[in-house]
Amino acid sequence: MTLAALDNIGEGGQGKWEAQKIVNLGQTLPVQLVLAEGAFIPTVAGVDVEEAIRSERVTRQVSAVAALPEVRAWVNAQQRRAAQAYPAGVVVDGRDIGTVVFPEAPLKVFLTALADERARRRITQRKGGGGGGVGQTPDEATLRRESEVLAARDAADASRAVAPLRPAADAVLLDTTHLSFEDQVARIVALARERFPG
Repeated sequence: MTLAALDNIGEGGQGKWEAQKIVNLGQTLPVQLVLAEGAFIPTVAGVDVEEAIRSERVTRQVSAVAALPEVRAWVNAQQRRAAQAYPAGVVVDGRDIGTVVFPEAPLKVFLTALADERARRRITQRKGGGGGGVGQTPDEATLRRESEVLAARDAADASRAVAPLRPAADAVLLDTTHLSFEDQVARIVALARERFPG
């Protein structure tokens, strides 16, 4: 929704975003989660925006848009609708998935990592390298800038009145700082097997 707003409305005037205008945009473009080969792909006007939504431009603005109650309600309804259409069950990630969108989820994992590692992963992800593992390191200035952007987003999301960033009371906390992407998946799969034997 933030990407759609930036591309079609422009920056929020004086930091202000019009919630209903963004919701209308989401409906008319449309902004959707499309199931493709077992994974939900975010699309805007039928275009895959998986990479674009992780850009620095979107990261800087997403907290302001996400704090709008009308936008959150619309997005949450879309996420729930997408999940209900997939009866085998889904794995979903997001900042309020376990506390607001799917509070009844039988397994919630709250992933954490040190700021520099999160920044390195985001940069790697943007370059098409996946971003989940430990390894390549971008230059210091790029890493510092990305870390600052992510920290600002975390602070904004943790302090917002609507659906603040926090672990659900029954979430399993998992520090992934020193785990490869494969190790992260293995840990979560092991938790799922414990929770859902057979």
